[in-house]
Amino acid sequence: MTRLWDKGAPLDARVLAYTAGEDYALDERLVRYDVAASIAHAAMLHAQGLLTEADFVAIRDGLTALGEAHARGEWHVELADEDGQSALERRLTARIGAAGGRVHLGRSRNDQVLTALRLYLRDAIEQLRAGALQVADALDALAAREGGITLPGYTHMQQAMPSTVALWAGGFSAELRDDAEGLRLAHRRNAKSPLGSAAGYGTPGLPLDRDATRAALGFAVVHEPVTAVQLSRGKAEAQVLFEIALAMQDLGRLAADLLLFYTQEFAFVTLPDEFTTGSSIMPQKRNPDVFELVRGRTATAHANLIEALGLFAKLPSGYQRDLQLLKLPLFRGIDTALQSLDIMAAAIGAVRFRAQGITLDPAIRAAEEANALVVKEGIPFREAYRRIGARLRKE
Repeated sequence: MTRLWDKGAPLDARVLAYTAGEDYALDERLVRYDVAASIAHAAMLHAQGLLTEADFVAIRDGLTALGEAHARGEWHVELADEDGQSALERRLTARIGAAGGRVHLGRSRNDQVLTALRLYLRDAIEQLRAGALQVADALDALAAREGGITLPGYTHMQQAMPSTVALWAGGFSAELRDDAEGLRLAHRRNAKSPLGSAAGYGTPGLPLDRDATRAALGFAVVHEPVTAVQLSRGKAEAQVLFEIALAMQDLGRLAADLLLFYTQEFAFVTLPDEFTTGSSIMPQKRNPDVFELVRGRTATAHANLIEALGLFAKLPSGYQRDLQLLKLPLFRGIDTALQSLDIMAAAIGAVRFRAQGITLDPAIRAAEEANALVVKEGIPFREAYRRIGARLRKE
């Protein structure tokens, strides 16, 4: 297959396999966004007098048909295509003829793929926000259902002060709502339109209207100057992965609590069979694998963030092929978080607290008693602290 950039010299098959890597397969999720961006670009070219009406209609209709066919699974990006952008243009030209070759005027694969990525991230961020809020809602429902049950609150892994299911669940719910807000704020870097920056230095000699494509695609602003576009690569991706890491840490800590509460020694909660698995050797065992894997996947979230940050940390300005490698940790991070948020929302709905299994240390109200002495007798807190401590040591 002749690639869009071929100059006639043969390419060693190993070079294509190594440079394309898994990029062609990762681009599958970007096809519909590339279709939308390509149609917006073609409409702008037509409005600027750079594309005839007939060619624009052919490009628009051809891209629409290709996008619909891809959504139905009728074609896929292949290794020979190298990437999704080339796959789409090749199929468009095969479908409508020479007019398909006109759609690339005034753009590069660099701004093309970044536009598709930012459109994809816009949707992915909203899905992640919805997932975090779904877990928070499940925790709120748990608090409403069983919130009055008393729990010990822990510091240093020791019973410290009285708590309740409502306080415990409410804390995690509040933090997951904060994670959702952090994700919302991640839209800022993603809301700049890179289309028209081409390979990072604009399109000299062409009267492009970058604001027209910005408006058509729903971006907040045009990314200016054009040299800033490639310098921004990885920053929006890393910010999303950072917010994912924070949300996954909250899920991991929630899972760690429930794993402790599920042990026979604690026996604070029960889980139904549909959210536990069996042992291959011990007939009596039901294993809380869901919570263990959520706890473990916090490490995956951290690794994705570190990988993304490392890829662009010391790159010189302009486009570098290293940036292609951002897709894998980004997509893996998003997929892991979406799956974890979804399963945790369902699993929390199945958690039941066992009031009869919860035993409080008799001294757990010591701080409350010291506060009461201060209020009653007007003594300094440290004096009340000493009195209560001395009494407890005698008991």
